[in-house]
Amino acid sequence: MTTEQTTAIPKTTGARIKSIIGGSLGNLVEWYDWYVYTAFALYFSDAFFPSDNQTMQLLNTAGIFAIGFLMRPIGGWLMGTFADRYGRKSALTSSVLLMSVGSLIITVTPGYRSIGVAAPLLLVLARIIQGISVGGEYGTSATYLSEMAGRKHRGFYSSFQYVTLIMGQLMALGVLVLLQRIFLTEQQLHDWGWRIPFGIGAFLAVITMYLRRSLQESVSFQKENTKSRSMQGTLSALAKHPKAVFTVIGLTAGGTLAFYTFTTYMQKFLVNTSGFSKNDATSVSTLTLAVFMLLQPAFGLLSDKIGRKPLLIGFGILGTLTTIPIMTLLSETKDFWMAFILILCALIIVSGYTSINAVVKAELFPANVRALGVGFPYAIAVSLFGGTAEYIALLFKNEHHQQWFYWYVTICIALSLVLYITMNDTRKHSKMEDD
Repeated sequence: MTTEQTTAIPKTTGARIKSIIGGSLGNLVEWYDWYVYTAFALYFSDAFFPSDNQTMQLLNTAGIFAIGFLMRPIGGWLMGTFADRYGRKSALTSSVLLMSVGSLIITVTPGYRSIGVAAPLLLVLARIIQGISVGGEYGTSATYLSEMAGRKHRGFYSSFQYVTLIMGQLMALGVLVLLQRIFLTEQQLHDWGWRIPFGIGAFLAVITMYLRRSLQESVSFQKENTKSRSMQGTLSALAKHPKAVFTVIGLTAGGTLAFYTFTTYMQKFLVNTSGFSKNDATSVSTLTLAVFMLLQPAFGLLSDKIGRKPLLIGFGILGTLTTIPIMTLLSETKDFWMAFILILCALIIVSGYTSINAVVKAELFPANVRALGVGFPYAIAVSLFGGTAEYIALLFKNEHHQQWFYWYVTICIALSLVLYITMNDTRKHSKMEDD
């Protein structure tokens, strides 16, 4: 066993919180880098895809966003295997390095008018790298935070994965607001200002890589690492848990689609459908995300008291019943605060999924395949449903059938609800108690 693997295990609440904060900060930077792309898409889409049709520009940009998601299963597989064999800490450090490389490529890539088709090709390459990075980040950080939390408050502590995930979105939007309102004109943002946030992301990722080197390894991995590595983090080992794998895919499908619909897509929806200005759409998105972020620990704590299953069922029922009315009203409103209330109502409902989805998945798998089991099937579901959300929404809009997207989201949530009703409550039937 290496020196790194025998790092002291946190035994006090303070030490545990320090480890969780350390893991979460890296998660924040990773997701900032990931979401900067969609936050600034309104400004850089014409640099890579010249066109007189804004919807087509956004459609092309969303297509590349989806390509990044398609790489997430590869990241979930590679980093999940690495994390289960060599440690959560090493995998978390490696994933943030990849994210830095992707952000740097976008920062320095010239536009279409300068280098032609090479511009969007380099954009695709950058998103492929970032897709692999964030695909590995989710499963590993969800596993790390759940393992470091302890049984009694596992839902509460693991909810900070989505706190930092949402905070990453807020940071991206915050940088956009500062550039919009204080430092740059709209034309400057379109011309070159959109490169600034990607440069910031590349720099922060490098800093985070060094910070993550001081993380303590989890108890579960250290215990598992005393055994043979031959069956740690392998697909053959994961294949022994088919029910858990399909459970992850099923419970993720509706939740991730709803999450991306009411977070990343909303900024574009408010501009491209409701007719809001870019500044107002950004402000609405920022305010709703701030409240959404604060809700996650409350819902996580609630799951520690009443179980994970009631929250998932609550999301499934309310999401199925309200998605179409909320999206329809949003498409028709021109009022800032009405848009805020509608989106916030949707996000409160989605919190029943987002706050606990990490811990639920971690509780389904034994330690030897936990990072792979959480990350790989989750990444598949996110690629199919979350990563394509904007593209499908814009495709329906471009074909003048925008309402079909509302039905699509509703049906996916309803299908996940069937699983929520039939699955065991992982708080009571957790594989983590076997570690």
